[in-house]
Amino acid sequence: MSPLSQRAFESVTRLFRQVSGIQLTEAKQALVVGRLQRLAQEAGDASIEAYVARMTRPNAPAEEMTRLIDRLTTNETYFFREPQHFNDLADRLRAHASQGQPREFLVWSGASSSGEEAYSIAMLMADVLGLKAPWRVIGTDLSTAMVDAARRGLYTLDRARMVPPDYLKRFCLKGQGAHDGKLLVAKAVRSRVHFEAANLMQPLPASLPSFDVIFLRNVLIYFDTDAKAGIVRRVMERLRPDGVLYTGHAESISNLQLPLRTVSTSVHVHA
Repeated sequence: MSPLSQRAFESVTRLFRQVSGIQLTEAKQALVVGRLQRLAQEAGDASIEAYVARMTRPNAPAEEMTRLIDRLTTNETYFFREPQHFNDLADRLRAHASQGQPREFLVWSGASSSGEEAYSIAMLMADVLGLKAPWRVIGTDLSTAMVDAARRGLYTLDRARMVPPDYLKRFCLKGQGAHDGKLLVAKAVRSRVHFEAANLMQPLPASLPSFDVIFLRNVLIYFDTDAKAGIVRRVMERLRPDGVLYTGHAESISNLQLPLRTVSTSVHVHA
């Protein structure tokens, strides 16, 4: 396989940004080349250049375009990342439970990747509210491959290093045989989590309801200011009037001039 020319790199990253809104910089060139090389080999193209040329034409095959977007989407995560948010959510869940026969509590993991965040939320809700209470978690991601992986709920144990031992015993199954070194999220928890594909740069699926809590963490860092503002506006439209939005600790949205108020580090509510 020949290396990727600068012109081809710019063409494919421009295409990726048009579809996903995410800008892949020069610092990501090695990652892009490695993933394109595998795609070109699998597709039977003679070179990476030939693959890029085919995929940047107006009539590029839709199925292969989906594979391209899936492969170029970075998906690194683990359970109970940034635990301060889960502590805050636990307090809100207890307040909700104290209301007595409360309505269904809904949480959205807006960039759920392979599902660890959504299942972390669900384990916490199962612990605080119980499995008989009315609650649901919905996870969405740009990558259809990640949505499929999330639905399986099967992970290597290194992803679970932050899971409380009690949760591992109550809400996870330890793999054996062919699944040694892995864990499966228990069906009782998996059944309360729904995953679907959604592009935060585009109008959100009509199926998404209004949420009590929205996690939008570690995704805004990939977008420019205008794109960030558009994403947060769309997401806030699905947040209940008394709901809360969590963003990543490394992400700042204070300069976006949006109708929201920051109540603590990376915790926001409607203004």
